Amino acid sequence: MTRLVVYSTLAIALTAGSGLAQLRPKAPVAAPSKSLADYSEAMENLSEAASPAVVQILVQGVAAVGQGESKRMGFVSEQEATGSGVIVDPTGYIITNAHVVQNARRINVKVMQVDAKNQTPHGHLWPAKLIGLDTQVDIAVLKIEGTNLPTLSFMNSDTLRQGRLVMALGSPLGLQNTLTHGVVSATLRQLKPESPMVYIQTDAPINPGNSGGPLLDINGQIAGINTMIYTESGGNEGIGFAIPANLAKDVYLKLRKDGRVRRGAIGVLPEAITPALAAGLGLDRDSGVILSDVAPHGAADAAGLQPGDVLISIDGKPIKEVRDLALTVFQRAPGDELKIVVQRGKEEIAKTVAVLERKNEPSLLADQANYQEALVRELGILAVTVDEKVTAVLPDLRRLSGVAVAAVPTEFAGLNPGLLAGDVIYEVNTKGVASLDELKAILKEKKPGDSIVLLVERMGQLIYVTATLE
Repeated sequence: MTRLVVYSTLAIALTAGSGLAQLRPKAPVAAPSKSLADYSEAMENLSEAASPAVVQILVQGVAAVGQGESKRMGFVSEQEATGSGVIVDPTGYIITNAHVVQNARRINVKVMQVDAKNQTPHGHLWPAKLIGLDTQVDIAVLKIEGTNLPTLSFMNSDTLRQGRLVMALGSPLGLQNTLTHGVVSATLRQLKPESPMVYIQTDAPINPGNSGGPLLDINGQIAGINTMIYTESGGNEGIGFAIPANLAKDVYLKLRKDGRVRRGAIGVLPEAITPALAAGLGLDRDSGVILSDVAPHGAADAAGLQPGDVLISIDGKPIKEVRDLALTVFQRAPGDELKIVVQRGKEEIAKTVAVLERKNEPSLLADQANYQEALVRELGILAVTVDEKVTAVLPDLRRLSGVAVAAVPTEFAGLNPGLLAGDVIYEVNTKGVASLDELKAILKEKKPGDSIVLLVERMGQLIYVTATLE
C-alpha cells in the first residue's frame, strides 16, 4: 500500500514566566546565488522542453502469476499496468521497455498536449500499435497515428562519464510527468558476467512506472532508457539502470525496419586473461582477452583465428574485457564484418570476420511461419511443424516430431497460456502431436471451458503447460 504523508512543522517558543507559546522571529532569507538560480532555471527549461515528448503507457493484458513451478507452468491473469515511453519520431514512433507491453491485449498512450482552446497541457489518449519488441535488450517500439509530435533525440552514450548530471522523466507509480535528477553512477555496469548487456547506473530516483522513460543529459537528449532498479524494499534505493542510448537506438531502428532483431555470432569462446593464466601460457600481458576456443567451421575459424589468440581490437576499438567483445558482436547484424586484430606469439595479425546468424535463436522461427496457416488461435500462438528447418534453429531436441511455437502474436496474446517462442509441443492431454495439422485437429474437438495439458520442451527441459480453452 502506498501512503502519502504530509509533514507540517511549526516552531514555537515558550516565553519565560508567561507560559505562552509564541512564534519564533523569522530569520531573513538570503537571496539565492546566481549560480543556484541559473541551475534552477536550467532545470525548469529542460523539463518544459522535454516533458511533451514523454508519454504514459497504459496496458491491458495478461501476466504470469505465482512463483516457482506454478509460474513455469504458465498460469496467467488479466492485469492492468502503466509504464513510460518517449516519442522519437514526429509521426508517432515511441520507444519503451519490452516488459511494459509484452503480452498486452490493448495498449494506449497518454500524451500531454494543448488542445485547440490553448488550455494548460493535459493528457490525450491515443491507441498504440506494437511494431516489435526485443526482450533480450528490453526495448519495444510502438506507433500512434500522429503528425508533428514533440520528440527527443539520442545522444552518443559512449561520451557519458561518471558524475555527469542526468534527469529521469516518466510516470512512476502512475504519476504522469514526473522529473527526478541525479548523476551517472557508472557508465558500463554489467549485471551478469555471462550477459553481453551493460547499463548506465544512476542515482536519479526511479520507481515502478518509470520503465521505458528517458534518462536525459543536461542538453535534454536521451542518454538511456530507464529499465530497472536494484531494491530490497521495493522502492527506489538510489540504484537504477538505463539501457545506453546507442544500444537503444540501434534496436529501435532494427525493430522499426523489420519488426524484430536478428542476432549474430562469430564462433569464439573468449576468456579473461589473469596473472596465473598469463604466467602459465607465457603471455607478455596479465590482463585482456584470449580465445580459449574457436568453433570448427564457424566464421572466426574461416577467417583464420585460432585458440590462444589474444584480442587487441575490433574495428579499431581496444578490447580490454570479455564484455567488450560480447557487446560488439551483440550489436552487429548477420552479414556485417568485423576488423579484428589479434596477437599470436609476438606478432599482431589483422583478420576480417563475418558475423553469421546465431543458431538456436527462437525468433528465427517467425520467418518460417505463414500467419494464416500458422495461427493456432486457441493457444494464441503461431506454430510450425518440427522439420529440418526447425531443428536447424533448435538443435538437440528431445524428440524428432512435434510442433514448435514460432511467435506469440500480440492480438491473441491474451489466449496464450504461457507458451514462448522456441517451445516445442509434444503432447496434448497425453496424446502425441506430430504436426501442426494434428494439433489443430485435436484442439478443434475441444469445447470452450475444456482443460488441456501440453507437454512442452523448453530450453532442453520437459514441462507441463495448462490451459482452459475460451
